[in-house]
Amino acid sequence: MGKKITDKVTWVGKIDWELQHFHGKEYSIHHGSSYNSYLIQDQKNVLIDTVWQAFDKEFVTRLREEIDLHKIDCIIMNHNEIDHSGALPELMRIIPDVPIYCTAKGADIIRGHYHQNWNFIPVKTGDTLSLGDSKLTFIEAPMLHWPDTMFTYMSSDNILFSNDGFGQHYATESLFNDSVDQGELYAEAAKYYANILNLYAPMVTRKIKEILALHVPVSMICPSHGIIWKNNPMQIVEQYLKWADAYQENQITIIYDTMWNSTRKMAEAIAQGIELQDSSIKIKLMNCSKEDKNDIITEVFRSKGILVGSPTINYGFTYAIGGILEMIKGLKFKQKKAAAFGSYGWSGEAVGKIKEELEKCGFGIVHEGHKTLWVPDRTELQSCQEFGKQFVEALKI
Repeated sequence: MGKKITDKVTWVGKIDWELQHFHGKEYSIHHGSSYNSYLIQDQKNVLIDTVWQAFDKEFVTRLREEIDLHKIDCIIMNHNEIDHSGALPELMRIIPDVPIYCTAKGADIIRGHYHQNWNFIPVKTGDTLSLGDSKLTFIEAPMLHWPDTMFTYMSSDNILFSNDGFGQHYATESLFNDSVDQGELYAEAAKYYANILNLYAPMVTRKIKEILALHVPVSMICPSHGIIWKNNPMQIVEQYLKWADAYQENQITIIYDTMWNSTRKMAEAIAQGIELQDSSIKIKLMNCSKEDKNDIITEVFRSKGILVGSPTINYGFTYAIGGILEMIKGLKFKQKKAAAFGSYGWSGEAVGKIKEELEKCGFGIVHEGHKTLWVPDRTELQSCQEFGKQFVEALKI
C-alpha cells in the first residue's frame, strides 16, 4: 500500500524490518531500514527510484495498486546501486520503452548491472523536466556516495529527492521525522554519515552550498532510506554541514583487542587516567573483536582523540585491530589525534606498527606509544594512568 506524502506524491517503497546487514556485511543494521521510492502524479506520471532487488516483484505488484504501469511516463533514477535500482528489470519487463532519466554515469552503471540498453535520457545539473503543474530540476551530486548520484528537486511541492544524502538505515511505518524517536533517528543518521559519507566530506559541503545558492524553498527532503524530513527539513542539512567540517565532540575513544586481558587492563587504566585529568571528557572503551565495527567507526567520528591498543602477535597486531584500522583509514577522518598502546611477551612490535597505521589514517600522533611487558602490575597500571593523563594534555596543544 502506498502512502500519500502530498496531493501529487505517494511513497511506494518498502519497509524492511528484518534487515541486519548492508553492503554485504560491511554495514550493520540495528533498526531495520527502508527503500524509498516515490510516485509523482501530475499531467505526467513519474516514478523516482525503485527498491532493492530482493523485493522487485512485491514492488511492482504494489505499484500496480497505485497506477496502471503503462501510464508511467518516465522513471528517474537518482542513484543506481542495487538497493535503489534492483526492481528496474522486473518493471522494465512490463514497460520496456519508458524513458529512464539519470546521469550519464548512471546509465553506464545500470548497463553494467543489468546488461540492458533501455531508453536512457542522460541529464546534468540544471536540466529540467516539466510535469504540468510541477517541474523537476536535476542536480548532479557525484560521489555522494557513488559517481552517478544526483538529486531531483520538485517545484510546486518544494521537495528535494536526495537519494542517499540525508538518509539513515531506520525502519518506521510512520515515515516522517517528527513521528519517531529523535535519539534513535539522529544516532542512525550520524552512523550513516560516519560510515558512508565522511570520506566525501568536501563534496558534501560543496554540494550543500550549491543547493543553498539556488535559493529555492525546501518543504520536504525525501531520501532513499529511512524517514522523510518534513518538520523543519533543513535541520539535517545544517547538521551535515557540521559533520562535514572535521567534526568532533569532547570525546576520546579507546579501541583495543586483548588475548589474555593484559591489553584490556591497560585500556581501563588509561581511561582512568583520562578521567582523573579531565572529567568533562566523554570516554568510550570498545573491544573491537566484540563490538560492532560500524558503531566503533561512529565513535571515532565523534572523537577528538583515539587510542588504539593490541597485544603483539606474530610480530604485529591482531586481526580485529587490523580490520578496524583499515576501515578508519578509508574514511579519511580529519583533525583527530591518536596514540598506540599494547602488551607483549618477547618482541613488542604491535605498538610501533599501530602508530604507523594511525599515521596512514591521517591522525596527528601525539605520543610514541605505551608498552607493557606481560601482565601489568600495580606500578604499570599507574604508568598507564599517567599515559592517559599525558594524552589528554597533548590534545590541548
